[in-house]
Amino acid sequence: MLPLAFQFPAAVALVAGGLVTCLAGYRLFRYVLGAYGFLLGALVASSMVGTANTWSLVAAAAAGGAVGALILVAGYFVGVALVGAGTAAFLLNAIYTPLRGDPPWVLVIVVAAAGAFVAIWFQRQVIVAATAFGGAWTAMVGATALMAGKGARAASASTDVWVVYPNAGVSPALWLYGAWLALSLVGTYVQLHSAGRKKRK
Repeated sequence: MLPLAFQFPAAVALVAGGLVTCLAGYRLFRYVLGAYGFLLGALVASSMVGTANTWSLVAAAAAGGAVGALILVAGYFVGVALVGAGTAAFLLNAIYTPLRGDPPWVLVIVVAAAGAFVAIWFQRQVIVAATAFGGAWTAMVGATALMAGKGARAASASTDVWVVYPNAGVSPALWLYGAWLALSLVGTYVQLHSAGRKKRK
């Protein structure tokens, strides 16, 4: 995870950003692309630096995040395709991993490519579903980080730069998946309903 001093505000930001993405991701999609591009770029860049030096980690995360945000915002259709590919790969892992462990890389590539193709052809529906489910998961990551004890956060800070999934290293609780699914469905309904109402007006 991030250095200990940054974990609480980062967790709060994840919860807030995840809820906004879940409930209004389609209307704010360009901003969502920028935010998630920043997170992805920061994750990749900071993982290359490690946790030894806090300021080097922060600088790398900021620089990588800026590059990631610019790439996704500038390439809107690339961003849509990546959302579809990422969502498809994420769902594959969520379904496959509890049953048989990590999925084969060939299967991940095929499923991600199919997700990208579907996202291009059904942009609105895919964006709504992806932002609802992705935003809900982001909020869950932040919420579980807030619920973790200080000792657990300190342990994660000394090992991993980022922990992008809740309950890392332990068996996920069923309530976590239940809460994620429930919040995702609520977000999907709210986005579809608000978009339809706006169109009728």
